[in-house]
Amino acid sequence: MTVHDKFLALGTHYGKVYLLDVQGNITQKFDVSPVKINQISLDESGEHMGVCSEDGKVQVFGLYSGEEFHETFDCPIKIIAVHPHFVKSSCKQFVTGGKKLLLFERSWMSRWKSSVLHEGEGNIRSVKWRGHLIAWANNMGVKIFDITSKQRITNVPRDDISLRPDMYPCSLCWKDSVTLIIGWGTSVKICSVKERHASEMRDLPSRYVEIVSQFETEFYISGLAPLCDQLVVLSYVKEVSEKTEREYCARPRLDIIQPLSETCEEISSDALTVRGFQENECRDYHLEYSEGESLFYIVSPRDIVVAKERDQDDHIDWLLEKKKYEEALMAAEISQKNIKRHKILDIGLAYINHLVEKGDYDIAARKCQKILGKNTALWECEVYKFKEIGQLKAISPYLPRGDPILKPLIYEMILHEFLESDYEGFATLIREWPGDLYNNSVIVQAVRDHLKKDSQNRTLLKTLAELYTYDKNYGNALEIYLTLRHKDVFQLIHKHNLFSSIKDKIVLLMDFDSEKAVDMLLDNEDKISIKKVVEELEDRPELQHVYLHKLFKRDHHKGQRYHEKQISLYAEYDRPNLLPFLRDSTHCPLEKALEICQQRNFVEETVYLLSRMGNSRSALKMIMEELQDVDKAIEFAKEQDDGELWEDLILYSIDKPPFITGLLNNIGTHVDPILLIHRIKEGMEIPNLRDSLVKILQDYNLQILLREGCKKILVADSLSLLKKMHRTQMKGVLVDEENICESCLSPILPSDAAKPFSVVVFHCRHMFHKECLPVPSMSSPAQFCGICSAKHRGPGSAILEMKK
Repeated sequence: MTVHDKFLALGTHYGKVYLLDVQGNITQKFDVSPVKINQISLDESGEHMGVCSEDGKVQVFGLYSGEEFHETFDCPIKIIAVHPHFVKSSCKQFVTGGKKLLLFERSWMSRWKSSVLHEGEGNIRSVKWRGHLIAWANNMGVKIFDITSKQRITNVPRDDISLRPDMYPCSLCWKDSVTLIIGWGTSVKICSVKERHASEMRDLPSRYVEIVSQFETEFYISGLAPLCDQLVVLSYVKEVSEKTEREYCARPRLDIIQPLSETCEEISSDALTVRGFQENECRDYHLEYSEGESLFYIVSPRDIVVAKERDQDDHIDWLLEKKKYEEALMAAEISQKNIKRHKILDIGLAYINHLVEKGDYDIAARKCQKILGKNTALWECEVYKFKEIGQLKAISPYLPRGDPILKPLIYEMILHEFLESDYEGFATLIREWPGDLYNNSVIVQAVRDHLKKDSQNRTLLKTLAELYTYDKNYGNALEIYLTLRHKDVFQLIHKHNLFSSIKDKIVLLMDFDSEKAVDMLLDNEDKISIKKVVEELEDRPELQHVYLHKLFKRDHHKGQRYHEKQISLYAEYDRPNLLPFLRDSTHCPLEKALEICQQRNFVEETVYLLSRMGNSRSALKMIMEELQDVDKAIEFAKEQDDGELWEDLILYSIDKPPFITGLLNNIGTHVDPILLIHRIKEGMEIPNLRDSLVKILQDYNLQILLREGCKKILVADSLSLLKKMHRTQMKGVLVDEENICESCLSPILPSDAAKPFSVVVFHCRHMFHKECLPVPSMSSPAQFCGICSAKHRGPGSAILEMKK
C-alpha cells in the first residue's frame, strides 16, 4: 500500500491494484499480475505508479496517460520506488530491489537502461526516495545514495543483528529532503544529510550523514512517520501471560513520541484493535502517511485503520463525553477561530444544565453572566428554568442590570420571591438594583400589603422609604425615615432639597439628632429662616436653646433679637454657658439679665452684671458676703484697678483674720501693705502672719532688685548708644558737586574751585552754605538744622564746617 494526498493505492495477493479515496470508496482498479503485489510506488504528482509483484514483473505506467514500462525478472522483485518528480521528462527514473538494487533511467531516445547501485549484502528490504537521495535497507544496514553525484554517501549499520531482517524489517521515512528516520527492531535513529566543506572533500563524497538522535524503545517498530518535531511510531507488542508465562501477541500501539538526543519522551499512546492481531507478526504491520492531510494509515493483513491528528473539536468532544464542561468551554474559547463543529454558546448552555442537574445552583447562576452575555432571550429562558426548580434566589445576584436589561416582569418575579420569604434579601435587591428595572408602583403596593400583616417591620418600612425615594415621593419617604429615626434622613433632605417638606418636622428632626439637625438648619438659613425654626421649637424650649446656642456660637449678632430669651434658656438649661454668653453678647438687656440672675441667686453672673453696669462696690460686696472668696475679691479689685475698691476690701477684711492673710499675700504689688498693717488691731491672731510678712518683705526686696537691675541695664544701654552716636558723628561726610544747599537749592560746591567757599554740614546730613544760615545770636549761639527742627526730629546741632 502507498498513500497520496488524493487517494490510496492498495495491492492484493491476487495481482490487483485498487485506488481508493479517503472515505474508502474504490475509484479505479488495475489488473497487474496473477500473483501477489509486493509493493506500489507513486510519484509526488500522483500521476505515475510503479508496481512490482512476486512473479518478477515490474510495471511503471501513467494513471492518466498511455505511458508505460514493462520488465520481467527471473526472481521476485520485493521493492520499487519511482522518482518523486517522475512526471518531468528529466526525471524518468525508478529503482527496484531484490537481490540487488537496480536504477532504471530513460535515455534521450526513450530507451530504458539499468545500472546496479548495490548488491552482495542480501535482499533489499526497503527503499525510500526523496529529492535526489535514495535510502534503502538490506540485511546489513541502511545506505543513502546521491543520484546527482552518483555516489553512496553513508552506511548506517544494523544494531541488533540477532533479529531476523525478514521478520523485523527496517522502517524508513524522510522527514524532509535532508532528514532520514530509521526504525529497526527497537532502535530509532534520526540522520541528517549535510554538505561537506570544500577543504574536507579530497576523494570523499560532497555530502555526509550525521546521526543527530539515537534511542531505544520498549517495543518493536513496525512503522514510522513524522509529525512536526515529533514521531508517530507503530509498535508491535509482545506481552507475557501471567498464567502460562508464555509470550503472546498483544494489540499493536500507535505512539507519539518526542525525540531527544539520547532518549525519547512518550506524548501519547493508543492500543489499536485489528482483527487477527493474535496471529500477526511485526512484518505484517505497515504505517503510511499523507503529508498534506496529516492522515496516517495503519495496514494489517485484514484491516486498514485511518488515524488523523486530533483537532480542537475532537478534544472538545472528548471533554464533553467525560463531562468536563468547564475545560471544554475554556478550550473552545481559546481556539474559537479553529473549531468547526462546536459553538461556545452551546457548550456553555450544556455546562449550565450540567451544574443545575448536579445541584450547583450558585455556580450555574454565576456562569450565566459569562455564557449568556447580552442575549436577553437566553437570560429570560434561564430565569424561568431557575423558577421551575425553585432557585430564583440563586440567579438574582447575577442578573444583568444595565446592558442588557430584561423585561420588568423578570425582576418583579424575583422581588416577589424574596418578599415572600426573605425580607433582608428583598431589601438588598432594592438597594442594589436601579429603580428603572421594574414597575415601582407594583412593588410598592406589594410591600404595603405585607406591612398590613406586620406594620412595625423596620426592614420593610426602610425598603418602602427607598422605593418612595426612587418614585420621587420624598414626603412619604421622609416621614418613614423620621419614624424609624434612620441616619439617612439628613442625606435624603440634602440630596433632594426637601427643606420645604421639613418646616413642620423640625421637632422630629431635633428629637432624632439635635446636633445634625441644628447644623443642617444653620447651614440652610436661606431655606428655613431662624424665625421659623424658633417658632416651631416654641413648645420645646430645651431644643430651642440648643438651636439658639449654636447660632450664637457661629455669629454673636445674627440672633440678637433672641438674646433676651436666651438669658432665661441658659439659666434653665445651660448655666455653665450663661456667663460666657453675658460676656460675649452686646445685645442682651443687662437689667433683665440682672433680674433673672438675682432671682436664681447666680452670684458669679450677678457680680459680672453689677460690675458691667458700673456698680463695682456692690459687686465686690456680693463677692465678699455671698461667696466669701478673698482670692476672687482680690482678683476683682485687680481687674477694676480702683483705689476705693481696695479701701472697701480692706475695711471689710480688717476684722476677718483669714481675709487679712489673703490680702497680705496678694496686695503688695497694688497697694502699700503698710496701710493694711497699720489697721490691724493689736492682739488679733492672724493665721500665717509671719509667712505673710516674710512674703511681703521678699516681694519688696524683689521689687528693689528688679528696679536696680533695670537701672543697670538702662545705664549700660544709654552709654552704649552714646558711644555709637559719637562714633557716627565723628565720621566724615562726603560732599561733592551733586549735593545742594537745602536753603537756596544751588550746588553746595562752587563751579570755580579756585574761589573760596564755606559749607556747613549737620550730622543729619543736611548741607547749607554758611551765608545761607541765620547768624548766631547771643541768646542762641548754637546753630541747628532748620529742616530737622521744623519736623520736630530733634536738633541736628553737631556741625561739620568746611572752609577754603
